Amino acid sequence: MVDSYKYAASVVSRVVSEGYLRMVKTIPQMYRFLYNRAELATEVGPFRAWVHQFTATNLRPLLQQWRPDVVICTHAFPCGVMAEYKKQFADAPPVMGVVTDFVVHAFWIHNNIESYAVATPEMRATLIARGIPRDRIIVSGIPVRTEFSHPNSDRDALRERLGLPLDRSTVLLMGGGLGIGPLETMMHALDRVPTPLCALAIVGRSARSEQRVLEYAHRVGYPVRVVRFVNNVHEYMQASDVLITKPGGLTSAEALVSQVPMVLFKPLPGQEERNTRYLVQRRAALRAKNTADLARTVESLLESQEKRDTMRAAMAQLGKPDAAAEIAAAIRALAAGRTQGEEIA
Repeated sequence: MVDSYKYAASVVSRVVSEGYLRMVKTIPQMYRFLYNRAELATEVGPFRAWVHQFTATNLRPLLQQWRPDVVICTHAFPCGVMAEYKKQFADAPPVMGVVTDFVVHAFWIHNNIESYAVATPEMRATLIARGIPRDRIIVSGIPVRTEFSHPNSDRDALRERLGLPLDRSTVLLMGGGLGIGPLETMMHALDRVPTPLCALAIVGRSARSEQRVLEYAHRVGYPVRVVRFVNNVHEYMQASDVLITKPGGLTSAEALVSQVPMVLFKPLPGQEERNTRYLVQRRAALRAKNTADLARTVESLLESQEKRDTMRAAMAQLGKPDAAAEIAAAIRALAAGRTQGEEIA
């Protein structure tokens, strides 16, 4: 696995690692404007073209060393870089773009990428409208680990093992791996919910977020369990009655397969806002616009088995538990096609 930004110009790496987070936190309206403006682009701008060319050249030694049969891009930036690499070098391997959101941004779309895996038929239609041949696109869904599609048959035993009380509803709070989600605001909203509950907060990799959430946990009137980055998110989802989260593509896909009712709160501008619109329109999630709305929405789900079941039925229509296997099969086909081409040559 390769972080393509490490091969980009240092200024680009700094902008991505520092500028993006600072912008979405402090001036989200500006990021939203830039994102939407970029979406309208029909060709690569000069700066982005230079960045792609610079990074492609830097990647050349790595690809010559490893000589991969296929390159898989799970982010728009390396997809653009590999599109440029294929223009520069005749021995470039085939490339697949795996789009891990419920909408596809224009930055993903290049006419020399051999294959795309997307989450929805609407995304396929967007790619076709932008000139990508239909036979290069599979509607696989977003890949998740197989554990998410195998619920634990004994939920009480699972909750006991995870240290969760059995006499309360469990609300799972997730703010993304970088710890930028408003977990304290979520916890404050839950203090207004009359239904007895406990909260489980997954704070990601940020030690600072963990400390903030632990301190705030002493200020609310219900039990709170706080954990850092974990490898068994599927168990926490399967043990929970409701999930409150930012609508990142992967977390949303995992929740769809787990069928844990989702309340989306404070999406980041750009991709997460579009994920929110899609999931809410398909009745696979609810959106809360402020803390009072969040408390009401969570309460309505906890108090109504019918509402939770209705949402789970919609989630079952969108969830793709076999997406990873389908994408793997497409990767094998790309690799086999390249091998056959080399033999003919």
